[in-house]
Amino acid sequence: MSAVLAPVADDVLIRLRGIRKQYGGGDAGQGGPPPVEVLRGVDLDIHAGEFVAIVGASGSGKSTLMNMLGCLDRPTAGTYAFGGQDVAGMNADELAWLRREAFGFVFQGYHLIATESARENVEVPALYAGMPADQRHARATALLERLGLQGRFDNRPNQLSGGQQQRVSIARALMNGGRIILADEPTGALDSRSGAEVMALLGELADAGHTIILITHDRKVAAQARRVIEISDGRIVSDDGTATQIESPVTLPPLDLSRARHDSGAPLLAELADAARAAWRVLWLNRFRTGLTLLGIVIGVASVIVMLAIGLGTRQQVMAQLGAFGSNLLYMASRGESSRIPGRSITLGDLEALADVPGISHVLPNVTGNKVIRHGNLDVQTYVRGTGAALPRIQTWPVARGGFFTDEDDREMATVAVLGARLAQKLMPDVASPVGETILIGNVPFQVIGVMSAKGALTGEKDEDDVLLLPFSTAGIRVFGQREPTYTVLAAADVSRVAEVEAAVDAVLFERHRIRDYGISNAAASIAAEARTQDNMTMMLSLIAAVSLVVGGIGVMNVMLMTVRERTREIGIRMATGARRRDILRQFLTEAVLVSVVGGVAGIVVGVAFAGLLLVWQVPVIFSLSAIGGAFGCAVVTGLVFGYMPARKASGLDPVVALAG
Repeated sequence: MSAVLAPVADDVLIRLRGIRKQYGGGDAGQGGPPPVEVLRGVDLDIHAGEFVAIVGASGSGKSTLMNMLGCLDRPTAGTYAFGGQDVAGMNADELAWLRREAFGFVFQGYHLIATESARENVEVPALYAGMPADQRHARATALLERLGLQGRFDNRPNQLSGGQQQRVSIARALMNGGRIILADEPTGALDSRSGAEVMALLGELADAGHTIILITHDRKVAAQARRVIEISDGRIVSDDGTATQIESPVTLPPLDLSRARHDSGAPLLAELADAARAAWRVLWLNRFRTGLTLLGIVIGVASVIVMLAIGLGTRQQVMAQLGAFGSNLLYMASRGESSRIPGRSITLGDLEALADVPGISHVLPNVTGNKVIRHGNLDVQTYVRGTGAALPRIQTWPVARGGFFTDEDDREMATVAVLGARLAQKLMPDVASPVGETILIGNVPFQVIGVMSAKGALTGEKDEDDVLLLPFSTAGIRVFGQREPTYTVLAAADVSRVAEVEAAVDAVLFERHRIRDYGISNAAASIAAEARTQDNMTMMLSLIAAVSLVVGGIGVMNVMLMTVRERTREIGIRMATGARRRDILRQFLTEAVLVSVVGGVAGIVVGVAFAGLLLVWQVPVIFSLSAIGGAFGCAVVTGLVFGYMPARKASGLDPVVALAG
């Protein structure tokens, strides 16, 4: 606040000197409208406890003068001293404090908040003053009872008559003490009886020590005041009480203006709780529009939850399938045009040397190729794999029916075979149990001794279930005519040391071959690559789903902007009763966040329910609490981000402009 002005009489509450107010004219030199001067050098002293009427015709400047007196507007020129201190140096929040603590407004149009009850309207100034809730309720109830509104506490403005609404407005003006009652045409919208009652109330308040400033165009109403000031064309043309003698001996204690700088207003939690209550009521009264706004948030949150659940479920399923191929396995094969070229193939001697490498638990040679297999009159071309008896154990691939060949079968080159699950269906579609059946490879008969469990494919190139498994020696000599392996599977004893074992194998082979005519890979790398692919797919799907959240956020912003336009007058009312800019900001931010919270909760319910249906339909789904919490958090953040601009716009409105909205 600025420096104290020249000393004034103790009972001079308000002093105006040379007050001018001009509108427009900012670009008059460029063809814009000329400036309009509404107040033209007004000088006025108002003493504590006076009952003053400012009378004038429409357009005389009396309402503008009231806005100046009530600190709703600032003068273009001149000084305004309240209690001896110039209010020109007060910022917006300090002026809000002054309006809240010193003034009570009674408007011609009542200016009650449509969504609030009579008691809640009365409590608004006390809410921003930080009065505890129980005290607010008790004082508002007492004021309404005093003004004859028993039984009307919970009625909304549209359920009250004009006279009752004006009484609520007077009760609101008195809520924080009402040192100065500024009444703008308080009887203008009332019938004669209600108008007389209101004027009687104002007279009683004047007798109780309140300073009453009445703005009216009706000289009969003005005559009921104890001092009449006439204004015309922005100037005071008469004042019948320049040396007013205050009739009421009652005086109210002076106001400590230094508190304006240190005002903290209502406690944050209390204000947020009330803002949430008011916001919920507004949303409920506009249920259809709120529902449409929520739709984008609900879809966004539900989509993120479902997409992540499907992604995690699919990832686990894929990882389980890949894990069946053995994450501790190394795959080794010759490089070159043919593994049969002398000096370039991995030999059985190499495999014997690798069996002694530390960390190797098993060496499984394999010889492979495609062959035509016959059963009865049905021929099927399939992949044939000659392998060792340890395959089911080291590759975690159990036999579904029958058994698997043994090391003895391998040594004796027994003509026994084990069918893959898919091959069994293709080759013997009408046979209940293939075990014991005979098949032909060329002219060599083989007895089926088992059927493997379904395994799937490690890559998209080959289905591991469409395979015929033979003992390694039998396949190499009697089917393919080769003794050396096509490729070899090495099992590491410790899955955490796969890379170390791979390096040791490479060292042994390089020492034996002196050239890297071989390649080594491991299943762990393939599984990790597939896991990364699945994670990337899940992330992509989640980002696509998150777009719905952004769209929902834009919807929140649009609705909040519309809400600000619709509730401009409510914003003005709250500012007139003492709301600071940050109070208005919190109010509208709370509404935006509440929309997002409700949408987030609904989205979680919808997302979990839909994912539950997918489980019923046997779609792999895994719920993630972090994903659900993240989606909900994103919804709340979306409300904050997209609600900030409308809330900031609301908090930046000028009180006078807002009240006229």
